Amino acid sequence: MENGVGSGFQVGSRPRCRDFGLSIGALSPGPFNAITDVPGVLVGHSTIVEGEGALVPGRGPVRTGVTAIRPHPGNIFQQKVPGAIHVINGFGKATGIAQVQELGTIETPIILTNTLSVGQAWDALCEYMLEHNPDIGVATGTVNPLVLECNDGYLNDIRGRHVNKEHIFSALTEAAPGPVAEGNVGGGTGMSCLGFKGGIGTSSRCIEFGHERWFLGVLVMANFGRMEELLISGIPVGLELGRCLEGQPDAPPGSIVVVLGTDAPVSDRQLSRIARRCQGGLARVGSTFRNGSGDFVVAFTTANRVSHKDSSPFAAEKRLRDDSRQMGHVFTASVEATEEAILNSLFAAETMEGRDGNTRTGLPVGRVIDILRSRQALK
Repeated sequence: MENGVGSGFQVGSRPRCRDFGLSIGALSPGPFNAITDVPGVLVGHSTIVEGEGALVPGRGPVRTGVTAIRPHPGNIFQQKVPGAIHVINGFGKATGIAQVQELGTIETPIILTNTLSVGQAWDALCEYMLEHNPDIGVATGTVNPLVLECNDGYLNDIRGRHVNKEHIFSALTEAAPGPVAEGNVGGGTGMSCLGFKGGIGTSSRCIEFGHERWFLGVLVMANFGRMEELLISGIPVGLELGRCLEGQPDAPPGSIVVVLGTDAPVSDRQLSRIARRCQGGLARVGSTFRNGSGDFVVAFTTANRVSHKDSSPFAAEKRLRDDSRQMGHVFTASVEATEEAILNSLFAAETMEGRDGNTRTGLPVGRVIDILRSRQALK
């Protein structure tokens, strides 16, 4: 059991869906097949796993954590990124979304955690931004911390609100480029997905034409759906698993947070169009966007950054045309990367026992591969 701050997970310790010959979509992934393929994007986790046995509210057992996404390694308040929020179903407690929707910029790292820890995460992220920007609230305006959540209360003592400043700061300061840990890590530690153990997953796509090349990456905190809904490459894998597995505890409606990053030169309005296409990836794995589910997409581009100190009333930028063929490729990339990120969260997650003996089993990968092989869905 992991106790305290840190990743709590060895990168690459669990196979991903492509390791079994499962190829999703037509576009190629980036080198890491992760949101960090977008140049400059950093991801950090802080994982908290403590105690076993019966729930004692406020004391544990604890199965939770924090995931931080930094759109670039610099000061994001001083160099904001164009951003958009798409709310698929608004049963959620996210903070900061209204200002992003209004102004079209993101000015803090993005924090993912559990529902009842949003307050602590907001406070810690606010403190982090104040430490790095002495002018906030003095010589300039305030700051808009962006925090999103899912409910991990089936496995975690969620009432205990065990996430604190130390965990937020650790995830932020340890955020790094390169491979991203998936499954039972960070904000995904206590999450469930499509009847099995869920959590963090990521994937990317490369978009090329002529001399131009962009990356689009997605990171998900997956916590939604029932086993019978699970689709992989269009095959009703969940229904087939249900015939050979003992009954899984029914999952509540659940939620998902999708964070999409790209370096394609698009506007915040175009990011909203791109974010909406993530619903296609969700539908491909079986999501029905159930009532009571909080489903949010946060999208940003590292192109066309917005300087906080730029006093010009005009903005000049290069961006894709809305009716271009390339925009269609970006849409395709958002669907494919979302689908594969969710599948990677399932393939990476391992069985976890939480409070009161509640257990979410890991996806039975061997049986899944047998099903896919029998349907000739593997390369």
